[in-house]
This record gives sequence, structure tokens and C-alpha cells, in this order.
Amino acid sequence: MSRPVRIGVQLQPQHAPDYGLIRDAVLRAEDLGVDIVFNWDHFYPLYGDPDGAHFECWTMLGAWAEQTENVEIGALVTGGGYRNPELLADMARTVDHMSGGRLILGIGSGWFEKDYDEYGYDFGTKGSRLDLLGEYLPRITSRFDKLNPAPTRHIPILIGGGGEKKTLPLVARHGDIWHSFSDLGEHERKAGILADRCADVGRDPAAIVHSTSWPGVDGAQALVDQGVSLFTVGTGGPDYDLTQLREAIEWRDEFTPPPLSGLS
Repeated sequence: MSRPVRIGVQLQPQHAPDYGLIRDAVLRAEDLGVDIVFNWDHFYPLYGDPDGAHFECWTMLGAWAEQTENVEIGALVTGGGYRNPELLADMARTVDHMSGGRLILGIGSGWFEKDYDEYGYDFGTKGSRLDLLGEYLPRITSRFDKLNPAPTRHIPILIGGGGEKKTLPLVARHGDIWHSFSDLGEHERKAGILADRCADVGRDPAAIVHSTSWPGVDGAQALVDQGVSLFTVGTGGPDYDLTQLREAIEWRDEFTPPPLSGLS
């Protein structure tokens, strides 16, 4: 299955004490022609001052739904254990409607222990957090079917992670997009494992979009040859430097020229 290459940006909601800096970065990214604008679902910065300025993920996605016109939006990724799954499904459906059908539901098992400790969640173990994600994913999709009004479309589920025993089977069963966080060699191996897990559940592995971090112009083509079609550039506050994003978009436009009009 051949897909056009798309470019995302993750505007990390940290070290921006004035929310206007984030709002401006969203506008600049959309004006550049980015395909997807992501944030992340943490409660504290992941680098720099550990107690620096930080804003909440899903409240922000609601604002982005109203602020933007064309880009898809989502979290890269939502902490799977931070919210009741039925509530999360309802939140996602609401943002889906607010945006006119442009939400991607990015989700993972969670890993940043400070988030859990400071906000009163049980950190557990890596295995228990993945087990919880496995319990929550079918509850989320089941709730989508019960909501009134229903989502405007099938809300794509992006699952982040590359664990071979638990995460990849979850991607095979529930994922529309797999964000692997993988480099070239690791992606090829894990993509093969994902294909095997898809075979286990009778699913075509080509139905799953492969996504990873932007490797730079020199590394992108090799990943595309392995089936990656979504790259995301990360940037944090307060400056939200979009230099790499501009580079990635220029490469995308050269690599994937717009289709000629009038051709069937």
C-alpha cells in the first residue's frame, strides 16, 4: 500500500510561561504546510528545568481544534492510565467534532514516573502499565460506538512504542498508526515482528501507517523505503524553533509533489 509522505510537528508544551507562544507556534506550523500538529501528555517538562512552565495536553487540543483549519491534531502520545477510558473516548469524540474530523487519538502506556507520583496515579511496572493499555483500548473503541452524536469519522488510533511482547500485538489489534520511535535498523526488525502479529489476528499489516521521528534529510529516504510515511519534528518552548520543520516540509514537497489536476 503506497501512501504519501506526511510531516508532523510535536510542539512540546513546556518552558512556555505565556500560552501565546504555543498559539503562535501552531499558527506558524500550519502556515508552513505541516500535516499534523502534536503535543504530548505530560505534566512536567521532560528536559531543561524539571519544574519549569508546562501546560495540559487535552485542554490544549480543544483550543487547537478551534484555532486551526486544515491540520490534523493529536497527542504524541496520551498517557494511557491518566484518564478513565470511557471519558477519554468522549473527550476524543468531542475534539473530533470541534475540529471537523481532524483528531488523531495518540496513546501509549506512559513512562514518566514524576507524572504519576505528583498526580496520584499508580506507577506500577512497565508490564502493568501495558496491561492497563491493553484493557483500555477496546473500552475506548466500544465507547465510540455508544456516543451520541457519534464521531465524525473513524478516529485514527496512533499507538506509540516498540515493545515486542505487548506493544506490537496491541498495534496489530487496535492501531491505525504505529509510532515506533525507531531508527533505521530497529524499524526494519520491528516492522517484521508487527507483520507477524498482524498475521496472528488476520489483519493486513499494510493497513497500519508507520511513523517515527524526523531523522533529517539524509536519513529519511531509507526509512520511506522501509514503509515509513509519517515523520515528526519535535520542538520545545519558549522559542519553538521551526527550522527543522521547514527542512522536513521542503523535503516532503520535493519527494511527494502534488498530483497533477485533471488526471483520472
